[in-house]
Amino acid sequence: MKTSFCTALLCAAALLLSAAAMAQEGPLDPAEPKNITTDQIIQRFAAKEKEFKEARDQYTYRQTVKVETPEDGGSYQQVFDVTFDNEGHKVKNVVFAPQPTLAKIMMTEEDIDDIENRLPFVLTSDELNEYSILYKGQQQEDELHCYVFDIAPKQIEGKKRYFQGRIWVDDHDFQIVKTYGKTVPDIRKKHGSENLFPSFTTYREQIDGKYWFPTYTRADDDLHFSSGDVHIREIVKYTDYKRFGSNVVITYEGKELPKTPGNQSSGNQSPGQASPQPQPPPSQPPQN
Repeated sequence: MKTSFCTALLCAAALLLSAAAMAQEGPLDPAEPKNITTDQIIQRFAAKEKEFKEARDQYTYRQTVKVETPEDGGSYQQVFDVTFDNEGHKVKNVVFAPQPTLAKIMMTEEDIDDIENRLPFVLTSDELNEYSILYKGQQQEDELHCYVFDIAPKQIEGKKRYFQGRIWVDDHDFQIVKTYGKTVPDIRKKHGSENLFPSFTTYREQIDGKYWFPTYTRADDDLHFSSGDVHIREIVKYTDYKRFGSNVVITYEGKELPKTPGNQSSGNQSPGQASPQPQPPPSQPPQN
């Protein structure tokens, strides 16, 4: 987001984890993993992330976005469906977009791009070399036992945007089930314009018994503009995942994932969720 006179110098911001983001978890145990090395964990979850990314590209879903500045009641809302055209290309269809009433900030192209592509952060084997990854320990996330890693970009290249923060990897499926952090860098330009981005938490749930897809993102943060702080709240929901009924083959652990009545693009049956999921924070999105 940027104020009415704002955008930023390329720089990676150091990220501190807040107590509020950690409230749903057990204590962090720094013990090393048993019967597996941290490097093996990283390689396994990165390979699964690549499969997950390819699989999610074959699903339709609805994304609901709400950004608020609570101090003055400003808001930005959008609901859109991610579907496919007749040629199988992914398309975005906006179904609800009231006039924004934000006054203290402006939604920028980077904000919209982050909401659509980086809040559901994915770290695949193709991107591992771009990040420093530090093992922090093991932690209980509701009913899931997770390996915990802090990650940050090794360097900022050009105008490319990155994720910096913490990820939780389920020790059974070796998939990322939760992320906490922010997109970097914040942008500050010499003429004084600023484009700043909030810290956020994204939760995933298991869809069709295989993949952990993002279902809920929440940000509740202060953006420190040179003109003063602006408090924002942001809720993003991802719902109605349905596998697109095409001839594209989706694989899981090297095997084709068969199509089932629950993962076709037609019909109203909800996708299966076969494993316990981390729950979102107790606070719920503001009601209209």
